[in-house]
Amino acid sequence: MGQTVFIPRELDANEPRVAASPDTVKRLAGLGFDIVVETGAGTRSRIPDEEFAKAGAAIGKADAVAKADVVLKVRRPTDAELKSYRPGAAVIAIMDPYGNDAAVAALAKAGVTAFSMEFMPRITRAQSMDVLSSQANLAGYQAVIDGASEYDRALPMMMTAAGTVPAAKVFIMGVGVAGLQAIATARRLGAVVTATDVRPAAKEQVASLGAKFLAVEDEEFKAAETAGGYAKEMSKEYQAKQAALTAEHIAKQDIVITTALIPGRPAPKLVSAAMVASMKPGSVIVDLAVERGGNVEGAEVGKVVTTANGVKIVGHLNVPGRVAASASLLYARNLFAFLETLVDKATKTLAINRDDDLVKATMLTDGGKVVHPAFAKADQQPPKGQHVEPAAVPATTIVADASAKPSAPKKAASKKPAAAKSPSSKSKGIA
Repeated sequence: MGQTVFIPRELDANEPRVAASPDTVKRLAGLGFDIVVETGAGTRSRIPDEEFAKAGAAIGKADAVAKADVVLKVRRPTDAELKSYRPGAAVIAIMDPYGNDAAVAALAKAGVTAFSMEFMPRITRAQSMDVLSSQANLAGYQAVIDGASEYDRALPMMMTAAGTVPAAKVFIMGVGVAGLQAIATARRLGAVVTATDVRPAAKEQVASLGAKFLAVEDEEFKAAETAGGYAKEMSKEYQAKQAALTAEHIAKQDIVITTALIPGRPAPKLVSAAMVASMKPGSVIVDLAVERGGNVEGAEVGKVVTTANGVKIVGHLNVPGRVAASASLLYARNLFAFLETLVDKATKTLAINRDDDLVKATMLTDGGKVVHPAFAKADQQPPKGQHVEPAAVPATTIVADASAKPSAPKKAASKKPAAAKSPSSKSKGIA
């Protein structure tokens, strides 16, 4: 009998995705694994147990995880789940370790070798494993769909005998993977689209999708990009100018979509209450960063808030999960592509090479210890009630921070060489 891969049903009520598909089950079997899928694991992603069974998986109960060599999940396992895991098992998921020190420590205590898929390096070899991009792509798409569903007018311009319906104006804040897909989707639906980002390279990307770029294009803007293609921290003067330009523009928009996330940090505030108040009744703002504190003042997690002036602020949880059938297929392929690199093709067994760049970048716990350098102290439990924040570089501004609370600049923090290699050092829009 070969080694076993177990696919559990996600316990979180807000998580409809699953970590496998019939296609990846076949591929896993080809690597020499026996695959067990928990009953009902794919139901909310439109994959019935029968489809997994036809692909070669056995359908089992949750306790089958006790014999698994590999566990593939969407979200980090809970403490209750970990009690059933076999020490030494490889657990691959979106671990969300920032600010969750106790949960990371629990993974180490359980003795599992945990891999955090969101730490996958963005190199050519790992493109097919990039869960942030695959899921953010769908989040950007769904953000436009959610915005359009709350906006009680047509998006494209329509010329009829009864008159002309003007095209909706859509503004995308943050041009990462999600932002680019939001631009493309809004353009397909016929909206007039503008977008902003402080990276000069984003201007060409925005234009290539048929949208208009909005930014204060001064000398500082022209130098606002690192060699790696990420945004530099902008001066307070630039932020003020960009905020003024953004505020004037937002007042004229029908739909605004914000996408700015910074790993390990609260999401930067991009849209102030004053900006929201300046918008027309019936306008919509979709905040894709609401789970991290939100880019929009007044956004609430898991709710659609209607302001006093009739603006709807959409704060849906787990936006990729709102298109779970598609998101699961892409995520499953990401997991398979990574797991394939951990398998010895000759013996068809799991053989983790701890010197491999992908392993070093993503391995969170191993041998009872927290091994990722950004979280190395997470297994040392802090005193009750005390939170220890993992090392991370200061938040870099993607678009001007509209927060009403000014923050003092940190002169020395940006020069920490150790933080530059941390997964948290790459500040960007969603993916």
